[in-house]
Amino acid sequence: MTFLDLYQRASHSFVERAKQVGPRDWDRPTPCAEWSVRDLVNHLVYEDRWVPPLLAGRTLAEVGDRFDGDLLGTDPFDAVADAANRAEAAFADPGALDRTVGLSFGPTPALEYGWQMLAEHLVHGWDLAVALGADRELDADTVRECAAWFADREELFRHAGAIGPRVEPTGDASEQDRLLGATGRDPHWSPPAR
Repeated sequence: MTFLDLYQRASHSFVERAKQVGPRDWDRPTPCAEWSVRDLVNHLVYEDRWVPPLLAGRTLAEVGDRFDGDLLGTDPFDAVADAANRAEAAFADPGALDRTVGLSFGPTPALEYGWQMLAEHLVHGWDLAVALGADRELDADTVRECAAWFADREELFRHAGAIGPRVEPTGDASEQDRLLGATGRDPHWSPPAR
C-alpha cells in the first residue's frame, strides 16, 4: 500500500467522522484538553488548508495569517470536506512528494510532511470519535504504518511540545492503543457524562 493510499484512508476517515457531528456536539470535550469538538475540527481544517500552498513552494511568511480564526463558518462539514479534498489533491500532484516544504522548524521533505499530516488525521480522527461516542477503531494498516513511522520521531514531537507525556500501555494493548499512548493519549479516555 502506498503512502497516498494510507493518507487518503486517514483523511477520509476523519471526514466521515466529522459528518457525525450533530448541532449539539460542537462544545463537547475531546481528549485534547484545551479543545472542544469545534476546536479540534477547525484545527484539522487549518492544517489541511496549509498543504496546497506549502507544497506549491510558498513560505510561512507568504501564507501569513490567512488561515487563522474560525474556518468552519456556517457549513462546517463543507469546510472539512473541501479542505481535505484540496490537501489530498496537493499530495497526489505528480512530483509533490519529492519536494521540500518550509515548516516552522525548517526545510522538510514533503513526504515527511505528508506523514505528519497522516498522523494528524489518524489520531485526531480517534479524538473526534471518542468525543462523539462513536466507533473508536482506526484502520489497522494505517495504524501499523503510522506507528512504524512515528517510533523514531516520538521524542522529537514530545520535546517540541506537540504531544503530551507517553501513556504506558497495558501488556495486552493493541497496536492502536500503543500508538495512542505514544502520542500522549489514554486509549480508554471517555468524555465526562453530560
